[in-house]
Amino acid sequence: MIPYGRQAISETDIEAVVSVLRSDFLTQGPAVPRFEQAVADYCGAECAVAVSSGTAALHIACLALGVGAGDWVWTSPISFVASANCALYCGAQVDFVDVEPETGNLCVAALERKLMAAQAEGTLPKVVIPVHFAGLPCDMQAIHALSQQYGFRIIEDACHALGARYQHEPIGLGRYSDITVFSFHPVKIITTGEGGMAMTNDATLAKTMRLLRSHGITREAEDFIYEPDGPWYYEQQLLGFHYRMTDIQAALGLSQMANLETWIHQRGELARGYFEALAPERLPHYFSAARRSAFHLYVHHVAPEQRAELFARLRAQGIGANVHYMPIYRQPWYQRWAQTPLPQAEHFYAGAITVPLFPTMSQAQQDTVLGALLASS
Repeated sequence: MIPYGRQAISETDIEAVVSVLRSDFLTQGPAVPRFEQAVADYCGAECAVAVSSGTAALHIACLALGVGAGDWVWTSPISFVASANCALYCGAQVDFVDVEPETGNLCVAALERKLMAAQAEGTLPKVVIPVHFAGLPCDMQAIHALSQQYGFRIIEDACHALGARYQHEPIGLGRYSDITVFSFHPVKIITTGEGGMAMTNDATLAKTMRLLRSHGITREAEDFIYEPDGPWYYEQQLLGFHYRMTDIQAALGLSQMANLETWIHQRGELARGYFEALAPERLPHYFSAARRSAFHLYVHHVAPEQRAELFARLRAQGIGANVHYMPIYRQPWYQRWAQTPLPQAEHFYAGAITVPLFPTMSQAQQDTVLGALLASS
């Protein structure tokens, strides 16, 4: 089976992990801050907070921004459920903004219309979470301009987009958002097995997120509320979580960072091959000076009535097709709030089929996928 995505693990990666296994620290040691610094340096951000998953990063990002009961958080429906669940974990309410039909990214025009209506109703969001779907950055400058007008905070869900660029700058820099979140799941751009990271230029937000990832506990004497009763003293100051990344994971991630630009290039070349053969009219959306996609996914579009048959045929031929994503509001958990379908999200989902794309994919493998897709057209 040619998978839709997979990790690339080298002997150097294995040696990095073994080195930690032979060290004194499997967790809460020096590898995590080294990995955080490497990602912060790559993105140009002031602070990085490594955690156990992208979902955990989204959760503590919402908490750090004060999301709670009575608040609204808006996000894209074309995403994994974690993009919305993170707000529910905080007791907030979630709503969805329609997407661009070409890219599946949050639509700025739809966001502006929704904000105007919410302002009239007194239901403006506290936080908006744009999702860089499949690795292509959203129009962050336009979203940021709306945040200044309507007073919401921004969390970039960049779980697909480490290595992407917007206006020639790395996603994660945080020029147009409060916090940016990455995922290091095995099918993502680099992997730590499981893991995530929150990037910010606000030291106060970073400090809060570091507390939240480790039970809300600090051992820093300068931060203590009470007088310590001995050198063993620590304080739980927030109701935090066990969201720490291990040194084993961080060592793998730090080793993988050395290949990031190479893998982004390889993903881009494979994606270009797909676009040129299947959808050349979509090339300008993905290959422009303004936005560089990380190409976490390649989503092909077919007539909705053809998708199920094509999906089954690709799987039968050993091609690991997938679908990203059923709109979140269709999920049974979200249907309890009687979510209204969004027309562009429904259209995008109806014909979407994800085909294999990963940096070690061979030309022969891509030719096999293209042959199967072109035979169906």
